[in-house]
Amino acid sequence: QVQLVESGGGLVQPGGSLRLSCAASGITLDDYAIVWFRRAPGKEREGVSCISNRDGNTYYSDSVKGRFTISRDNAKNLVYLQMNSLKPEDTAVYYCAAERFRPRRLPASWEMSYWGQGTQVTVSS
Repeated sequence: QVQLVESGGGLVQPGGSLRLSCAASGITLDDYAIVWFRRAPGKEREGVSCISNRDGNTYYSDSVKGRFTISRDNAKNLVYLQMNSLKPEDTAVYYCAAERFRPRRLPASWEMSYWGQGTQVTVSS
């Protein structure tokens, strides 16, 4: 049974940093692309960052490029999202999702088979 569990969310001031973790079980992490999505209140869910399987290529939305970094530790079955220079507009529930493919761009949510339950990130002074 595939399970994804996010952690690391919380309240942070503008300009601050957080690191989200996505713990995967029931899969061999290197076989899967992992994507971070977020949903802000009243907005559609949007893809934030992706790390591809095998080759480890990464993709970012324009809104987070240069501020967020995705990485993976296959030995620990963990994927991280390091978020720096956070802005109030980054406030959202963040989800990780997994799919066994090698995307060449940031995937859409409908392409993903497995999802975590989400972790809240609030950026506010």
